[in-house]
Amino acid sequence: MLVPLIIACEVGFWVLLAGGLALRYLARMPRLGAAVLLCEPLLELVLLVATTLDLKNGGEPSWRHGLAAVYIGYTVGYGHYTVKWLDGHAAYRFAGGPKPPGAGYGKERAVHEWKLWLRTLAGGAVAAALLQGAVWYAGGAADTSALQDCQFAVLRAVGIHAIVAAAYTIWPRKAPAPAGAAESGLVKGER
Repeated sequence: MLVPLIIACEVGFWVLLAGGLALRYLARMPRLGAAVLLCEPLLELVLLVATTLDLKNGGEPSWRHGLAAVYIGYTVGYGHYTVKWLDGHAAYRFAGGPKPPGAGYGKERAVHEWKLWLRTLAGGAVAAALLQGAVWYAGGAADTSALQDCQFAVLRAVGIHAIVAAAYTIWPRKAPAPAGAAESGLVKGER
């Protein structure tokens, strides 16, 4: 029951996102579009309630419950960011808004990666807390090893993302050469 619900929540997220942006920019109904976008957290609330009820009704704690917690954590960490990012691109594409800035290069890119890592950390903390709550809720009689395994997986994901962010700090990406520089002989100090 939980896996189809998680899939339905993910599909629902994208349907609400597309519908909200279409209402805002294509139908020129920004208030209604914003209202649709604000409905997205309800999906996570439904998933949280369903997961809790499943455990309450004697469901054996498993990776499914862990996946639900990780999904909710990811949505907390990245949901608003995703909506804002896509909203900026939709405004640019359909409403003549300014072009959204990219992640950049060098120090700017490293700062961007560390900000993304903070989102991963926040999402991981939410997922780990939900998983710990599920461990306590299931009680001592239930086998909660699958939930604890999910906690360690979340910790590994946060650690791996920290390594990626550190790599952008240690080895910053350089901006590509300007479009006409190679033809004019201005690459790497040539005159």
